[in-house]
Amino acid sequence: MRAVVQRVKEASVKIGQDIVGHIDHGFLVYLGVKVDDTKEIAIKMAQKIHHLRIFEDEEGKMNKDLDQVKGSILLISQFTLYGDTKGNNRPSFILAGRPDVAKPLYDVVFDELSKHHHVETGQFGADMKVSSINDGPVTIQIEL
Repeated sequence: MRAVVQRVKEASVKIGQDIVGHIDHGFLVYLGVKVDDTKEIAIKMAQKIHHLRIFEDEEGKMNKDLDQVKGSILLISQFTLYGDTKGNNRPSFILAGRPDVAKPLYDVVFDELSKHHHVETGQFGADMKVSSINDGPVTIQIEL
């Protein structure tokens, strides 16, 4: 499982003309599921995101987590995180989990994060338009 976490001032996702998810301050998380991922990996990913300390403290060091800054999460499914371009210019998505595997694991991450934070989402598998104002910018990649 792979996540790209961006610290944002705000973020939103549209499907067509409708805004289906919006947060003000927190994390924009792009989540990719790999073919052999498990529920245990999904739970561990959610815990890693929950405890990630990338907000600045009083001394300007990245030392605060999402709880400490009262932030929210916009969680976006992103199979293209497993695009492999080795030897080609056109990515192969062989390692990306198919919807029947990826959707339930995406839901596990959502459920686990929702125990601690306000979480907004897009729509799994939809053509989404994501907008954000990055804070920093700070972008962290997590792979389990």
